[in-house]
Order: sequence, then structure tokens, then C-alpha cells
Amino acid sequence: MNIILLDNIDKVGAKHDVVKVKDGFGRNYLIPQGLAIVANKPNMARLDGLKKQAAKKENAMISTYREYAAQLAAKTLKISAKAGESGRLFGSVTSQHLVAAIKEQAGLEIDKRIIEMPEEVKELGTYEAIANFHAEVPAKIKFEVVAAGGAKAEEEEGD
Repeated sequence: MNIILLDNIDKVGAKHDVVKVKDGFGRNYLIPQGLAIVANKPNMARLDGLKKQAAKKENAMISTYREYAAQLAAKTLKISAKAGESGRLFGSVTSQHLVAAIKEQAGLEIDKRIIEMPEEVKELGTYEAIANFHAEVPAKIKFEVVAAGGAKAEEEEGD
């Protein structure tokens, strides 16, 4: 059975590819899940329109992602974390913490799965992470890990 894929599927093919699959796999899984359509004459004619529409949508998303990348490049985010006197954190800073800081300080909502963190952030200091919005638009995110409640602790020591 020949089908047109509507999404990227591992070990089968890429979006908008015309592939041959076993009848049962196509009829019972791919087509009902909305992952593919039958490759008949009307759908083959529709394929060019689908490709153009997808390219237009992708270009719009890339321009949006570039705006996000520019906003993030202009800022150095501050993430507060509990730390000992030596500057070592109690725990570590994760992509979840970074996403929360981006939402709070830059006003952007992004998925934590697109963020590549440096090895392990377990000490106070300045770090750089990468947000992979799209294959063409990786954004560098600078963030600084600061001690939580540092000013309060110093005031208490003075009293």
C-alpha cells in the first residue's frame, strides 16, 4: 500500500514522503491516527499544496523563533538557588528552573525539552544554555546562578 506521510515517523519516512507500507500497518494504524493518507491521484495532486502550505507555516514559525532568540540573547537571566558558603548549590539548576526564569523575566513560554543545559550547574556563577527552537534557529541563553536570600543572611549575621 502506498501512502503519503503527514508527519515524520521513525523507520518509515519523513513528512510528505510517498512510501510503501504493509496494508495492515497503513489501514489500521497510520491512516486512523491521522499520520498518513492513501497515495491515490487526488491526494497526490493535493501533495504539492500540502508542501507549499507547510513551507509557509514553517517560515512563519522560523521568524517567530528568531524574535524569541533575539529577546533571549539580549538578557542575562538570574536564577536564585540555595547555596552553601563555598558557593556550591544544594542540588542543581535544571532546564525546568531555566524555563521558569524565562517565563518570569522574559515573558516567553518555551518547552523544557528544547533546552540543552551545560554539563551540570551545581555552583554559583554564569552559564550558557542553548534553546533549539528549530534546526535553523538555535538560541544562546545566558543565565547567572545567584545565592537565594544572600542579602537576608548577611543582615541576620550583622544583628
